[in-house]
Amino acid sequence: MAEVKVAVLGGSGAGKSALAVRFLTRRFIGEYASNAECIYTKHLCLDGRQIHLEIYDPCSQPQRGKLSLTDELHWADGFIIVYDISDRASFAFAKALLYRIRESHIGVCKKMVESSVFLVGNKQDLCHMREVGWDEGQKLAIDNKCQFCELSAAEHYQEVVAMFTKVLRNITSNFKVKEKRRPSGSKSMAKLINNVFGKRRKSV
Repeated sequence: MAEVKVAVLGGSGAGKSALAVRFLTRRFIGEYASNAECIYTKHLCLDGRQIHLEIYDPCSQPQRGKLSLTDELHWADGFIIVYDISDRASFAFAKALLYRIRESHIGVCKKMVESSVFLVGNKQDLCHMREVGWDEGQKLAIDNKCQFCELSAAEHYQEVVAMFTKVLRNITSNFKVKEKRRPSGSKSMAKLINNVFGKRRKSV
C-alpha cells in the first residue's frame, strides 16, 4: 500500500480546512477552530492502487511574518496552497508560500524536487466579491511551475475530488519513478515528524 502525505496550506479564512473535510467526508462545514492542527487519515483506491492518505491541516498561519515550513517541507509529498478569491491578502500569502516552496528546490531539501504543488483559488461562489482574477492565479501557478484551479468548497464537491485526485496521481506517478525514494531510516524520521504533527489525528 502506497503512503501519501499532503499538506494543505493557506492563510486564515482561505478555506483550507473546509477543502480537506469536503474531500474526505463530502460534507461542507463553514466554521473551524483556527487554533487546532490535524492530520486526517483515509484509505482509498486510486486507479486500482490502495493508498493510505494523510492530510496535514495546520493551524491557520498568520499572513504576516517569516515563513519557515521546515517541518512541512520534509514531511509532505505534495502541497495544496489555498487562497480566497475575494481576499487579496490571502492571495499574497499564497504567493509567499509558493515562493518558500520553490526556494527549497534549490536548497538542501531534495525531496521537494519530487513534490507536487497545486494552487487553488477557493470561494468561487463569491465571484461577486472577487478581488483576485482567474488570470492572476494562473500566472502565479505558471511562474511557480505548479497546477492551478478555481473552485468552491462550499458548492462543488466533485471539483474538490477532481483536484485532490489529480494531486494524488501526480504524487504516485513520482513514486513509480522513484521506487527507492524512502530510505530504510524513514521510520525514525516518520516518528520524529509524528512528534511534531501528531497532536490530533482523525481517521475518516
